[in-house]
Order: sequence, then structure tokens, then C-alpha cells
Amino acid sequence: MEWVEPVAAFFGLLAVILVVRQNVWCWPTGLVQVSLYVFVFFQAKLYSDFLLHLIYVAVQLYGWYHWLHGGADQGELRVSRLDRNALLGWIGAATVGTLGWGYLMSATTDAAIPYGDAFTTAASLVAMWLQARKRIETWHFWIVVDIVAIGIYYVKELYWTAGLYAVFLGLCVAGYIAWNRSLQEQQAAA
Repeated sequence: MEWVEPVAAFFGLLAVILVVRQNVWCWPTGLVQVSLYVFVFFQAKLYSDFLLHLIYVAVQLYGWYHWLHGGADQGELRVSRLDRNALLGWIGAATVGTLGWGYLMSATTDAAIPYGDAFTTAASLVAMWLQARKRIETWHFWIVVDIVAIGIYYVKELYWTAGLYAVFLGLCVAGYIAWNRSLQEQQAAA
């Protein structure tokens, strides 16, 4: 199964490029990626990432539908921004999720890096949900997740995946810039 990680990395790269471009095909492409990573992370004993990618399968389907039909009058969804309280709530959810899941993984499994893995899991769930809702703050969460994930995957000798997340980090910056431009254009047109 040595081929699975590089193929998953390829589909992940393609999916994020499509997200940056706000192309709805990011979702089926991402579905292939997350399905393959289910196997990669289970073999690496990164159980939080394994479970995360199982959840991602459902979120990919939701995001695909929501981007097509979640906007005004059931039309295409547009980029929007969270208010301050909502952002603080999502940060709190990621923090509580990290602490709770990290404790559970450290107490009940042989997880390799329980709290780091729990952080990337909790923050990624928040980021993916915000991405499905086309909230610009998704990129802030993804940037932090990618920084932490690069270290975890490097330590676990998942070099393809560490490299992929380094590229993701750059794409996240590009994504933020592109989505922010879209948001400003929408606001100027309103």
C-alpha cells in the first residue's frame, strides 16, 4: 500500500487548489483524498486523523451540496465572515475538543502523538465546517493546522504528507487572499 499516501497527497493538493479557486469540484476531489487517508492514518496509528478522515467523508458530501445550493434562493454560496462572538466560539470548540480528545486518546490508545493529533483533528473539524459554509476564517484555522501537522507527519516519517501540508500552508495564504478579494468585491457590489 505504499502507493496510497502519494496518491492521496496528489488528490489533496488538487482539492485545495480547487478550494482556493472556489471551484465546487474541490469536494469530489477531496472525497477521494480523505477516503485514501483513512487507510494511511490507521496504519500510522494516528487514530484521531483516522477518525477525522472518516468524518470528512460525510463533510465532503455536505460541502459539495451546500456550495451548490446553500446560497440565497438555493443558489451558489458566497464567501462571508464570522462575527467576533462566533469566531471566539469556534476557537473555544477547537480548544475543548483538543483537550478532551487528546486525553481520551492518551488514556485509551497507543496513539503516537495524542494531543498534537487531537489538535489537528479538532481544529480541522472547525476549519472544514467553516469551509463548507464558505467562511473566510476557514483559512486562519487551516494555516495553524498545517503548521502543526507538518511537524507531526515529519516525526511520523510520513514525508509525502508533511510535504503536502507544507504546500497546503502556502495555498492557505493564497486562499485567504483570493477569498478576501471575493468578499471585498461582493461588499463593493452590494
